[in-house]
Amino acid sequence: MDVHAINNDQQEQTSTDYKPLTVENLDVDFLPLIYDIIRSVERDPHDNAQKSSQSQDISQKVIELHNKLEQAKKQVRRLPGVEYSKEEQLEKLETLRKQLRLKRELLQKYRNMYLFDSPKP
Repeated sequence: MDVHAINNDQQEQTSTDYKPLTVENLDVDFLPLIYDIIRSVERDPHDNAQKSSQSQDISQKVIELHNKLEQAKKQVRRLPGVEYSKEEQLEKLETLRKQLRLKRELLQKYRNMYLFDSPKP
């Protein structure tokens, strides 16, 4: 492999590793590939030439599935919050809920306050 190709791969990997993703943006559509593999395996060719062709086709589809799984793993690692344990995530969620509750209470308090500078008709 060329040194420039290695550097480009490393730059591409580092530039994509630090961009946060959302769950909606994950590319985890494996079912069509799995279905194609199963359908290819279920075929019963009678000709040896067809068997060879079929096995190459299946091998190619398995490689595609493997690559898709590796890509999904990389994407999941980039999701925000995966570096925290379940307990840490639950703790952060509870903290955020408390902050939200306090802010709502403050908003309600300020809404109910008498406005001293209200214009008189």
